[in-house]
Amino acid sequence: MSREAATTAGLLITARESLEQFVEVHVDDDGALSFRSGAVPCAVQGVELVEGLAVLSLTCVVAWDLEDADTPRRVAERAGQGLFGTLGAVATDRGWDVTLRYAFPAEGLAAGPLGTLLMLVVSTAERVRDDLVAEG
Repeated sequence: MSREAATTAGLLITARESLEQFVEVHVDDDGALSFRSGAVPCAVQGVELVEGLAVLSLTCVVAWDLEDADTPRRVAERAGQGLFGTLGAVATDRGWDVTLRYAFPAEGLAAGPLGTLLMLVVSTAERVRDDLVAEG
């Protein structure tokens, strides 16, 4: 196993351990993690961007197939509220899909602090989903 692969594998092991305190985690064949928190499906991937900079990337699917034409404005308002992560809205044939993404350097973080950080992002995704679905 290369050094890069070992680094990202170690990050994902720590991420899995940290998340298992809160949710049931599935490990994909490529090592990526997936889980659900309430109605929000999420995925965590690890990558070493350059030597010495290993990051975790968390993507939460906040909502999908929202038919409200005002969804992009509502998403933009929430994006300006100092969230952990970046909200995005994409138009599809069936409506608007909304995601929350957060990438950060994670090497050296212990499972406890890492779990807290990841769940802060996930709880933001859950709150945004509740707001968007309730308003739509």
